[in-house]
Amino acid sequence: MRGGFREYLNQSTSLMLAAGEAIGQGLMDAAVDLVVTALSGGKPLLVCGNGGSASDAMHITAELVGRFLVERRPLNVICLSENPAFLTAWSNDCGYETVFARQVEAHGEPGAVLLALSTSGQSKNIVTALERARSLGMRTIALTGEGGGQLGALADCLLVVPSRSTPLIQQVHVCMYHYLCQCIEERILGAG
Repeated sequence: MRGGFREYLNQSTSLMLAAGEAIGQGLMDAAVDLVVTALSGGKPLLVCGNGGSASDAMHITAELVGRFLVERRPLNVICLSENPAFLTAWSNDCGYETVFARQVEAHGEPGAVLLALSTSGQSKNIVTALERARSLGMRTIALTGEGGGQLGALADCLLVVPSRSTPLIQQVHVCMYHYLCQCIEERILGAG
């Protein structure tokens, strides 16, 4: 292994700081605004990702349906990657490229928000989901890696980590969505 544990942590820390500079407070605030507006208006937040990002999608959903830091009402958040029966049936019968778009059709509506995670920004099933969300009048947020990939043209709010290293991008994504959860929770409580 190149370097060692301390070097790995240094790389992680450097990327987190670089992401903070690249994304900025204004873009994070814009993402929070989109979600709070939807949830406050009775519209759902849909979340999706593949692989490790699917786990992140479940994590985000758990924090917002359950609680992040304080007791509050549950929020209307749906993870599109947590139903293995649907995921495997639809993928087998119709194809994996539309597995999230189909669920966006089921749960989405104008004013709702789709939050998608893709370290490359190129995942076809994520791209298709954002395309479908936009066609329904939904707003879209994408957490990606360097360049933003195809999601760059489809996201109302694009949060790009300036790296091509999947594990390092995912580490920054955790910090980003924990921050989003904290801000969403604070704003929802303040509005209630």
